[in-house]
Amino acid sequence: MKNVISEITVSYMDKTPETYWRKINSSKDASELLYEHWNKNTIAMYESFKVILLANNNRVKGIFQLSQGGINSTLIDVRILFAVVLKSLSVGIILSHNHPSGTLSPSEADKNITKKIKQAAVFFDIKVLDHLIITPNGNYYSFADNALL
Repeated sequence: MKNVISEITVSYMDKTPETYWRKINSSKDASELLYEHWNKNTIAMYESFKVILLANNNRVKGIFQLSQGGINSTLIDVRILFAVVLKSLSVGIILSHNHPSGTLSPSEADKNITKKIKQAAVFFDIKVLDHLIITPNGNYYSFADNALL
């Protein structure tokens, strides 16, 4: 097989009319949405990293789980994150992950990945509006509210 090349197809299908998309006005709105959609049976077991995908008017296009890890960490592949963000034609994102321990303070690794994602987002004109840490009891920590973004 000489000179065979795979065909790549990129598509995005939105099945929910925009009038039904929930609007995010604050970190509290985002944390409530995330907690509502987090599996309560696993939120205290292991870390997961999710991203809220947003349209121009901060209306939620969807939530995507990027990774699932262990008790105190999860791996983030920035390339996969931006493949999802670009494929969904999102213009803004809210990053999130849970701390099964209930700790609300961000680790250095949390701060570093947020910085890395924010720097990459600049190249695509995508706004990183926040990074939230969600705990098993529904409390949250906002990077934006604490001037870490």
